[in-house]
Amino acid sequence: MGVGCWAWGDRATWGVGGYDTATTEATIAEAFEASLDAGVTLFDTAEVYGDGESERILGRLIAANPGVRDRLVVATQFLPLPQKLDVVRATREALEASLGRLGLDRVDLYQLHGPIHLSRPGSRADALAAVVEAGLAGAVGVSNYSAGETRAIHRELAARGVALATNQIECSLLRSRPITQGLLGTCRSLGVTPLAYSPLGQGRLTGKYTVADPPPGRRRFSAHPMASVEKAVSVLREVGDAHDRTPGQTALRWLIHHGLVPIPGAKNAKQAAQNAGALGWELGAAELRTLDEAALLGKETPLNRLFWQHG
Repeated sequence: MGVGCWAWGDRATWGVGGYDTATTEATIAEAFEASLDAGVTLFDTAEVYGDGESERILGRLIAANPGVRDRLVVATQFLPLPQKLDVVRATREALEASLGRLGLDRVDLYQLHGPIHLSRPGSRADALAAVVEAGLAGAVGVSNYSAGETRAIHRELAARGVALATNQIECSLLRSRPITQGLLGTCRSLGVTPLAYSPLGQGRLTGKYTVADPPPGRRRFSAHPMASVEKAVSVLREVGDAHDRTPGQTALRWLIHHGLVPIPGAKNAKQAAQNAGALGWELGAAELRTLDEAALLGKETPLNRLFWQHG
């Protein structure tokens, strides 16, 4: 399991003039330390998260903890917008800028934040292979790639002697199409590790929200009916109770059993500890079938579907 750093420095979570009272850099530091204490060492950020502030925060945390770098898997992402026509140069420049914000000379994993259709898979493979060859990234991956796009970029990278390490996708009990529609099987057959972002449905699967008390504000990408969410949480709670685990921990464990590496967010020590409770125990075969049946299919928004219907 890893930690998704999407909300670190995200101004959407800030109050006027800075962070809201619930999220400060001090609470994020506590989440960082609690994650490390639990053996969770993968931290995934991106150049666009908080307009680079997420990377800066992670960089400051690494600098404030001498000796911790060797324990970490630091991952970040580059958004290859269509206007960045020279993908090879743009990718290297973006990574160098990310390294500056992180205060590092290399990252362990560098990912294309999404597929771009104005460039060939070959040029994107050239860009990823170039940063590996330059020693700026230990491994490379992609995000939000369909099964067809995953096969194409894997093939192009292999021709350049570079492995496709990861495909980061939205996946949860509320968003199970990657499991049921073949994307996960494609990753498995190619030796690509699937990373699952929003593995708790942006907080919905923790059990903290109900029809009467829905999530506040805006939840990006996914709009799941709370009545259906409540049913899923009820099943998670029933299965989790048998293991003395929460609905959220059970939801994360379900993804792990399916071969995904979930990267839930953690903005404080309590959330980090809760997430870590998904580790170190097993679901039985019957329990897995029960959760598979509870997965809510066909509830995606049109924006969700765009990620999986191309390629």
